[in-house]
Amino acid sequence: MMAKPKIMDDGRTVTVRVPISIKRRGGRKLVLAPTGASLTSVSVHRRIDNAMVKAVARAFRWRGMLEGGECSTVREIARAKRINEAYVGRVLRLTLLAPEIVETILNGRQSSELQLETLMKRFPVEWRAQREAFHLIA
Repeated sequence: MMAKPKIMDDGRTVTVRVPISIKRRGGRKLVLAPTGASLTSVSVHRRIDNAMVKAVARAFRWRGMLEGGECSTVREIARAKRINEAYVGRVLRLTLLAPEIVETILNGRQSSELQLETLMKRFPVEWRAQREAFHLIA
């Protein structure tokens, strides 16, 4: 239900109040209608989440550092980058994601429910179970 228009004293200005909420998703602000539907101009089908893309890129870069011998342990990566060792370990797990999930994230086609916070928690290693867990059932 929308509020009635309010006419200001000058007789030319009309104010309409629409109840909305603003949420942060992937470092971006998302405007939601009272029904929960997105009001932003960003396409619902393509929403690149910069935080997720950066985390996936870091994961593969750090894995390359381990495989290439630049660093021999997670602890060495953490020291070199001056970040928490546990964080490095959680990010490195992203290299275990199914290739189509990585591609979906990089192309911005993941569901709005899939957030970096979800990816940073434990997830199944088996790709089919990942697709089910992240609601990407083909």
